[in-house]
Amino acid sequence: MNYAEFMASLSKGELPHVFLLAGEESYYTRRAEEAILRRLLPGHEDRADALIRYEEMPPIEALMESLETAPFFTDKIVVLVRDAAIFRAAKKKDGDEDANVPAPKDTASDALIARLADLLPTTYVIFALGAKPDKRRKLYQTVEKYGRVLESEPVRPWTVENWLNGRLREMGRSMHPKARTFFLNVVGIMPTISLEFLDRQLEKLTLYTDNPQFTEDDLHAAFSEMPEVSVFALMDAVSVRDVRHALDLLARCRADGVHFTVLLALLVRHVRQLWQAKRLLMSGTPPKGLGKLMGLHPFIAEKLGGHAKAFSETTLERAVLSLADADYLLKTGQAGDELLEDVLIRLCKK
Repeated sequence: MNYAEFMASLSKGELPHVFLLAGEESYYTRRAEEAILRRLLPGHEDRADALIRYEEMPPIEALMESLETAPFFTDKIVVLVRDAAIFRAAKKKDGDEDANVPAPKDTASDALIARLADLLPTTYVIFALGAKPDKRRKLYQTVEKYGRVLESEPVRPWTVENWLNGRLREMGRSMHPKARTFFLNVVGIMPTISLEFLDRQLEKLTLYTDNPQFTEDDLHAAFSEMPEVSVFALMDAVSVRDVRHALDLLARCRADGVHFTVLLALLVRHVRQLWQAKRLLMSGTPPKGLGKLMGLHPFIAEKLGGHAKAFSETTLERAVLSLADADYLLKTGQAGDELLEDVLIRLCKK
């Protein structure tokens, strides 16, 4: 089950005795782990007598011994196994998963599988894995049958707003529409989305203000350390083809220490997205349908589509080629920021 379903299930009825928290989004697995421990062992930070913790997969014999340990000074024993590689998905030789390859022989012993199917009434076990599990293994199927499995999928730009809404509810805060637009724009230009980072920035906001609603200025302050934020205004200036403002922002970014490689990477990504939106619109894709095809939040994609209409394909194509040349010449020390300035001038020329 997904994160929302999993967390909701923790508040209903008796908990099963075995859990598997697996997936690429560590933020979800960490919070799920904490929620389970709070439910099973209130104040678990001080419950060394009831919590057996492994930071990596132990030998099966050692794990079996822990699972068969009877509690003495507590009513239950919880075994936590992080990096539970025994559930890891099998790989082909080239490193890619292949669902058509026959399931490999389980490395878990039959005794462990039997024990997980019939744990002592006083024993609970939590397995955590920062990758997709191999669902073909008998071990996985045993946990799924007798316990509960969290599938922690990475967050995408078009789904991050669901996370944001839930997190704001937990914090008892809201976000002004302009602040929300700023947040989505920042996330939209992040190379990868880290919920751990975004969560820290929201927590930081609670230190900046006691107001129940976060403003755009609050968001600017919280995200000021990100190079993407200082470059965001530059991308906006490029999108509306405001060459004077774009050049001023480029100079400011460089003065603030934003490295040319960061500027190049984000400029290339932005121009390619404008080009992709342009081609999709020309092929008949409606503006509201751009998000799904481009892998972006619908609001961000529709905004890009609106800006893309003002550019010709030739301009965008030449800009991508010029940025590629600039990348080579800058990295080899054959040119300076004047190359970036030249690209911006030609890109913004109306």
